[in-house]
Amino acid sequence: MHFSILGLLGASLAWTASATPIVQPELQSRATNFNNPVLWQDHPDLDVFRVGDVFYYSSSTFAFSPGAPVLKSYDLVNWTPVSHSVPRLDFASKYNLNSATDRAYVKGIWASSLQYRKSDDTFYWIGCIEGKTYVYTSTNSGAGANNGEVNNWNWSLRATLNKCYYDCGLFFDDNDTVYVAYGNTDIQVAQLSSDARSEVRSQSVYKGSVTIEGSRMYKVNGNYYIFVTRPANEEWVLKASSPFGPYTQRVLVASISGPLSNAGFAHQGGIVGTKDNKWYYMGFMDAYPGGRIPVSAPITWGSDGFPVLTKVNNGWGQTYPTPVETSKTVPGPEREDSFTSSSLSHEWEWNHNPDTSKFTVPASGGGIQLSTATVTNDLFTARNTLTHRILGPKSHGTFRFDISKMADGDRAGAALFRDVAAYIGIYKEGSSARIVMVNNLSLNSDWSTKSTGTIAATGPTLPSGTAEVWLRVQADITPAFSGGATRTTTFLYSVDGGNSWTQLGGGFGMTNTWQFFTGYRFAAFNHATKSLGGSVVLKSFALKKW
Repeated sequence: MHFSILGLLGASLAWTASATPIVQPELQSRATNFNNPVLWQDHPDLDVFRVGDVFYYSSSTFAFSPGAPVLKSYDLVNWTPVSHSVPRLDFASKYNLNSATDRAYVKGIWASSLQYRKSDDTFYWIGCIEGKTYVYTSTNSGAGANNGEVNNWNWSLRATLNKCYYDCGLFFDDNDTVYVAYGNTDIQVAQLSSDARSEVRSQSVYKGSVTIEGSRMYKVNGNYYIFVTRPANEEWVLKASSPFGPYTQRVLVASISGPLSNAGFAHQGGIVGTKDNKWYYMGFMDAYPGGRIPVSAPITWGSDGFPVLTKVNNGWGQTYPTPVETSKTVPGPEREDSFTSSSLSHEWEWNHNPDTSKFTVPASGGGIQLSTATVTNDLFTARNTLTHRILGPKSHGTFRFDISKMADGDRAGAALFRDVAAYIGIYKEGSSARIVMVNNLSLNSDWSTKSTGTIAATGPTLPSGTAEVWLRVQADITPAFSGGATRTTTFLYSVDGGNSWTQLGGGFGMTNTWQFFTGYRFAAFNHATKSLGGSVVLKSFALKKW
């Protein structure tokens, strides 16, 4: 899903599966039933599938880098990020955030596809970026021999096709033929070469009378299926006995109520089966200001071969039986990261590609050092802003900074990051440093900078020699997309090691609009306004519900 859908609504450093150790992650509880959403974070345009005992999930990231995160689960409910399919956004210079006029906001990775190919033990990612289609692969994964577990992620670019497979869904047939379903309204199927480097043929297979997109392609019980969304409230299913049709159509869901209030309708997703042949549909809900979040429901197969969603009181259930009962667990989303490894964990994504010469994560630990990479007064143009998804419905991000090496004119801190943003930070002026809260940073509709923000409140000037400051961003991202309510974020600081906290300024009202696509994120930043050379160390970050 990209521009046309919601319009209808009105390294980088090496990133590895063994990335930064997380301090005492909270394991998601095992339960007979699960609640929707399955993961209250911004993970839209999902593609989900199973390899052995392991489920994998891919989603959109736009101009955040690395792109296309890969999440892992053993039960389709509890998910944790383990990789990124696109290590760096090497599509154009603007993805490096070179200047205020050379940026890629709302560009990049959206509605792509991730699948595993058993014949060569390889994960394939495919997506259209600005008119071309890119194929990335992670080879020799070990997943086939290890019941789905991956030994090593080693993503690299395999091919670039001079054609856009818009909103594509990748599919490997039983005979290993490679297909891609794609298109907007005119749904097409392409057959790729066996190495997925070129197109063999492409054919229109279904022309909708209304806008449809977001293709996902499958084969179940000998039938071929293409799931498409009629944005942004319906999911359709196309069925045929051949990959190239002819296809017949049924509606899976249309404006279905629940499971969340003040959110959009569940749509645009795909299906996945368990080892014991239970099937589930997963889609997302527009749940701004938090973004687009995944929900799941069981499906059964009708006598006509079409799937039927299991409803509760004629709507999408808030609760369903857990798909897989297993003792295997993954770390929960509430966790603390102390940056004690030489690589970042996959919870983190930079705003655009980072300048890799301006940050370090020492293997000896101690935090990630963020040296100033840009001279600007505009956070939207500052390189090396490090972002983390917010956990809904309410959570806070706590940042522990060492500011002892900030230089005159530097600005560092913790932001609530989106196209309308705010932050709490440190302004270094000469030899003094003061805490400020800045709000109403904003972008225009063409994603140029509208405002660099206004100082809404000024905190204390820190005593000379102060080394550490703790900053907290406390966000309420309860859905307000259709309800019109304004959700509020507050900003706090601590100068005694996080023992006591002081709120700075009033609450900041978040925007509920969809046009930026991604939801709000927590972010750590450090940029210069005079000259490069200063740095801060983010010693730890903790994500916790409140």
